Amino acid sequence: MNNGSSVKILLIVLKAPVIFLSLEKATFMILSQNPYSGETLKEHKEFTSNDIDNALKKASSAFKFWRNETFSKRSQLMLKAAEELEENKKEYARTITLEMGKPITQSLAEIEKCAWVCRYYAETAEEHLAPEEIATDAGRSYVNYAPMGVVLAIMPWNYPFWQVFRFAAPALMAGNVGLLKHASNTMMCGEKIEQVFKRAGIPEGGFQNLIIGSKKVEEVLRDERVKAVTLTGSGPAGSAVAETAGKLIKKSVLELGGSNALVIFEDANLEESVGTCVQARFQNTGQSCIAGKRLLLHKDIADKFTELFLKKVKELKAGDPLDEETYIGVQAREDLAKDLEEQVKRSVEMGAKLLTGGDRKKAFFAPAVLGRVTKEMPVFKEETFGPAIGITIFNKDEEAVDLINVTKFGLGVSLFTSSHERAEKLIPSIEDGAVFVNELVKSDPRLPFGGTKESGYGRELSRFGIREFVNIQTIYFK
Repeated sequence: MNNGSSVKILLIVLKAPVIFLSLEKATFMILSQNPYSGETLKEHKEFTSNDIDNALKKASSAFKFWRNETFSKRSQLMLKAAEELEENKKEYARTITLEMGKPITQSLAEIEKCAWVCRYYAETAEEHLAPEEIATDAGRSYVNYAPMGVVLAIMPWNYPFWQVFRFAAPALMAGNVGLLKHASNTMMCGEKIEQVFKRAGIPEGGFQNLIIGSKKVEEVLRDERVKAVTLTGSGPAGSAVAETAGKLIKKSVLELGGSNALVIFEDANLEESVGTCVQARFQNTGQSCIAGKRLLLHKDIADKFTELFLKKVKELKAGDPLDEETYIGVQAREDLAKDLEEQVKRSVEMGAKLLTGGDRKKAFFAPAVLGRVTKEMPVFKEETFGPAIGITIFNKDEEAVDLINVTKFGLGVSLFTSSHERAEKLIPSIEDGAVFVNELVKSDPRLPFGGTKESGYGRELSRFGIREFVNIQTIYFK
């Protein structure tokens, strides 16, 4: 691979952007396509360098005003954003479903969650960023939290509204302004998000959607008006962006891939844990960084749990994502389904047993469950970004912890046991950024979210998230 960062970002940030060059008009067009029907929904004209410069001028100008706005005023506008999402959630949810194939009921839930995070930060930002008095030998000394400026957000397609709002709500409430570079296959969602903030009354330039492909990411990031960057995406994407940000000495936050373990101990409530694990793996058609991707079963309950799990997986309804009865839709792009198919095939060739599913038709991949999975197999050691999961058996608690930690990822883990004391003893040995007991790993505006190892660094949400993009100032009066 070429050593230039711009080339790295071009090849990595978006694996297969749908972009074509119109020779007649000499402009790039980015296509929004329905992965279920194959229909082209919209053509987006990519920003020129002049368009990017104009957006940066607007953002820089907006920041000079927005940074000095009161928390009360920012809160009013953020609450209006929440109202806009709630009042028009069917419109926004339909856009998600059409553009990336999420089942419509799950798209509606995503919009509702976005409204929640807007309300959370509208109500708590001032408290999270209140100056903190520190007792020293000064007449007065305290810590102040000041906004940084223009923050670039590079966001993925799998939760095309939520991933953006969990960045935007705290960043804007802290007094920053945002530039969004959305995934090339969810540009319509990016436009709708900008619309939400405009309708809410956020000043011009306060939040802008950049219609650019991956090649132009570095151009934006290198601009001195951009002070920080946040990325949610793959490990290689995060590495490329972090490399550029590091050279420029710019703050970065990365939320990357995951291979979360679902650990079922022999004393777990099997009926409840089975239902939770099916949801953890197969919601959003398995396309989630925090999905439970590895089933670790204690030998004493492995057969019974597998029987119950397979029964529920086979009952999941697949079909048109716009059908409210559909739980399993298509993957967002056909190449993603092909990648998953290949991971499953290689694992079977290495000795795994395909217990159900695994068939692919274009972008649809039938939910797959594999038994006899070992830690050397792709469905264990790689991130499987779709509806497939492998089962691995363990005997002792220490062995379970070793299996949890052995991957290069560290986003989250779910422990299923009737003994909270047992879980408490194991947690200090677990390397992930989150441990959920008797529940799937999920994001909550009130709790910090982020990972370790190749799952990234920094935290989103809660008071930790809103403090990622602020200048923590020491103030000292003699």
